[in-house]
Amino acid sequence: MKLSDFRDLDYQNAGNWPQGVKLTFCALLFLLICLLGWYFQIRGQQDDLESKQNQERTLKQDFSVKQAKAVNLEALRQQLEEMKDMLRQMLLQLPSKTEMPELLVDISQTALSSGIENDLFQPGAEQIKEFYAEKPITLRMVGSYHQFGAFISGVASLPRVVILTMHDVSLRPQQNAGGAAGAKPALMSGPLALEGTVKTYRYVDDDEQAANAPPVPGKPGVPPPKPAAGGHGGMQ
Repeated sequence: MKLSDFRDLDYQNAGNWPQGVKLTFCALLFLLICLLGWYFQIRGQQDDLESKQNQERTLKQDFSVKQAKAVNLEALRQQLEEMKDMLRQMLLQLPSKTEMPELLVDISQTALSSGIENDLFQPGAEQIKEFYAEKPITLRMVGSYHQFGAFISGVASLPRVVILTMHDVSLRPQQNAGGAAGAKPALMSGPLALEGTVKTYRYVDDDEQAANAPPVPGKPGVPPPKPAAGGHGGMQ
């Protein structure tokens, strides 16, 4: 097969082409068909295959994790019950509803016995959460660094577990009568003013939780929800 065979081709009479030219054109046509088939058919299927393979790997990983959990299900349940028991024991160490007023008095008296001046000690409205209740206390106390340390130590030694969390509390050197701070008193020796809001907590027993739980429609004593305005009632 020569190069001149391709130059002298009669495209109107392909049947008379030389045998080598026919084979060459058939090979090129075959390659073109294969290329077009890969581009329009096989390439999309390869992308789908790769996506399915990635999905398979993800599902296998999820299966391994869930299988490990299923094998250890009983141990995890037992651990959960132990954690619930520990939580109940910790909650029972918090003061109860009847002990709360006495506890507030104890906190105030502990501050006074530590030498701290209670300019303001005002308990606020109690807020009941899921299994505990929090009571905010707005306060302003004046004392030294060591007196505040003795106050914290005294609160920690009360018979009941007392948790005090601070919210928007500031501790700064006490201002003099003229309203200006003194000559930069040392934090460890000069009088300090602590003011802001602290919160203390108590546990809520099962009866109180049930009493404060939101009503569930359909239960005895709970009216069903009212139909929307303009709606139709049920069948008579």
